[in-house]
Formats: sequence, structure tokens, C-alpha cells
Amino acid sequence: MRKVCCIFISCFFVHVAFAQNIASVNGKSISAKEFMWVYKKNHAGVANASYAELNAYLNLYINFKLKVVDAKAMNLDADTAYKKEINGYESALKSQKKTSPKNIEYNFIMNEYREGVLMFNVSEKKIWSRVQDNDAQILDFYNKNASLYTGKTFDEVRGQVVADYQQHLENEWIKTLRAKYNVKVNEDELEKLAKP
Repeated sequence: MRKVCCIFISCFFVHVAFAQNIASVNGKSISAKEFMWVYKKNHAGVANASYAELNAYLNLYINFKLKVVDAKAMNLDADTAYKKEINGYESALKSQKKTSPKNIEYNFIMNEYREGVLMFNVSEKKIWSRVQDNDAQILDFYNKNASLYTGKTFDEVRGQVVADYQQHLENEWIKTLRAKYNVKVNEDELEKLAKP
């Protein structure tokens, strides 16, 4: 009987702990608190969102987290320049009287900055540097997708072609990351956050 009670209590705590997480990416949880902090920050403080709006934003956030996981797999978080940049930002943030390392918002801000820099660095390596000075691939993309640029020469739509090609590379990268890393979404928790 004692074992049954211990198992029941353990299962209850595991369920409660997962219930407060909105998703996990490669085994790392995304708490509902973290997700809503990011959502509100990027939506002018508005937290009233429908399920569809939250789900769409969660997919974007998961894509962001996948890029961060990929950056860490490439050891970009061990780079000396990265560490120096993070330390400099953290020092500047600590010097402000509004924030304190004990404050949960401070942790969210630092995490967002760390991960944002990693996402930028990995995107530079995987997307932007592949497009820069690579006219042959861009022209090939234009030729394969000429129907999108009806009657316009490559020179007329070069900027749009570059943007479309970058988006194509990113979409392929995200598809690869979603196949490589485990992503779980807690639909029940997402529904709790949604406002009708």
C-alpha cells in the first residue's frame, strides 16, 4: 500500500509539473510563464489572445528554440566572443536599478538575450552567409520559381528573390530541425492560456 501511495504521489507531481509547461523542445521545457512573458512583450503587453493566435505564436517560438538548440549543438555558446557579449550585457543589466538577478523578469531578459544572440549567430552561419555573394544560387532559385515573378527580370526583382531564397533556406532548415529534435506541445495548457 505504501508503494502505491508513493507511486501515486510521484505521478501527481510529474503531472502537475508538466501541466505548467506549454511545450518542450529536445527535452527542455518551455514554461507557460516564460511563453506568456515573451508573448506579452512582443504584443504590446496584451495577453488576451485566442487559441489560434497563441498556437501560431507558439510555433514561431518553438522554431526559435529549435535554432537555439542547433546553435548549442554547434558549440556556438562556447565561443569566446559570444561569452564576452553576454557578460557585457549582463553587467549593463545589473547596473540598472530596475532589475535584479533575483527578479524573475531579470532571468527572462537574460535568457532571451542569450538565446537571441545564439539564434542570430546560427542564422548567420546557416542562412545569411549562404546567400551573401552567391549570385549563382540566387539566380538558380529565380529560374526555378520564375512564375512567382511574372514577367519581371532578375535584376528588377533581385531584392525580392533574395528575401524569398532566404525564407526558402530557413523553411528547409526548420523542417530538418523539427525532424531531428523532439518537440512536444501541451495542448491542455495552451487552451488554458487562450481567451475566448
